[in-house]
Amino acid sequence: MRSNLEAEALSELDHTLRTAATVILGKERELRLAMACLLARGHLLIEDLPGVGKTTLAHLLARLLGLDYSRVQFTSDLLPADIVGSSIYERSTESFRFHPGPVFAQLVLADEINRATPKAQSALLEAMEERQVTVEGETRALPEPFFVIATQNPSFQVGTFPLPESQLDRFLMRIHIGYPSAAAEKALLAGKDRRDMLARLDTSLPIAKLRTLQKAVEKVHVSQPIVDYCLDIISFTRRSPRFIHGLSPRAGLGLLRSARAWALMDSRDAVYPEDIQTVLASCVSHRLSVGEDNGPAGHAEIAEHINQGVPVR
Repeated sequence: MRSNLEAEALSELDHTLRTAATVILGKERELRLAMACLLARGHLLIEDLPGVGKTTLAHLLARLLGLDYSRVQFTSDLLPADIVGSSIYERSTESFRFHPGPVFAQLVLADEINRATPKAQSALLEAMEERQVTVEGETRALPEPFFVIATQNPSFQVGTFPLPESQLDRFLMRIHIGYPSAAAEKALLAGKDRRDMLARLDTSLPIAKLRTLQKAVEKVHVSQPIVDYCLDIISFTRRSPRFIHGLSPRAGLGLLRSARAWALMDSRDAVYPEDIQTVLASCVSHRLSVGEDNGPAGHAEIAEHINQGVPVR
C-alpha cells in the first residue's frame, strides 16, 4: 500500500509534467520518458536535429525539480579536466587546491556530446556508472541525485564523433524529440519566448519528493512472468540474425527499472507487459547494432521487430 508521502509526491509529479507540457508543446510522451529515466536513476541521451528543444528540456527539468544545474558544451578541443575539474596551485597556501568541474552538479547537460573526441567523452563514464570521479588518485563523490542528459547530433552532420558502445550502454534511455505537430508549432510561434517562460518557473517537485519517488520505484512489484518476459526479450536479441550482438545483463536490468518507473507514474504497484513494451524502444534501440543488410534501424522498427518476435506469456 502506498504511503501518504508517496501519494503526495505522485500528485506533485503529475502537476510537474503538466507544467512541463506548457513549455515543450506536443511532446508529453517524451517528457514522461525523460522523467521515468530520472526516477529509475538512469541517464538520458537525446538524439535529434539542432533546435527542436533538447537543451530546453534539460533546463526545464532542472527548474521544475530545483536541481543544481550545469551545462558543458562539447567541442573537439574539450579536455577531460574541463569536465571533472583539476587541481590548481595557490601561492597563498603554497599548495594545490582542487577546483570541481561542471560534472559536480545534480543535473548535468552534456550538450552535443558527439562533437567531442572519445577521450573527452570517456570523462563521463565513471561519473555516470559509479556516481563518483577519480582525479589525481583521489575519488570524489558526486551530488545526489545525479542525472546526466546528453544531447547528440545525427551522425551524418559534419564534425561528429560516434559514441562508443561502452558509452551508449551507460545511458538508460535514448529518445528523439522530433518536429512538433502543426498545431503545436503554431502555438509555439504565437506564444511566449521559452527562455522567459523558464525564468518564471518555480520548483514544483522538491528534491525530497523526487527521492521519495526514486525509492518508491524500487518497491514496484515485478512478477515472475514479467521477469521471464524480459528474459525472452534479451534472449531473442541474442539469437536474432538482424542484430550484430544482443542485449547485455545491464540492459535487462535497465529495462525492468524503467518499466517500474513507468508503472509508478501511472500510480500502479506492479509492472504489466505493456510497461515493458512502452519503454522498450527507448531502453534498447541504442544498445543494439543492426547489420547493413537487415533493414531499418530506427527506434520504432527495432521495437516492432522485438515485439513481433517475443509473445507475451
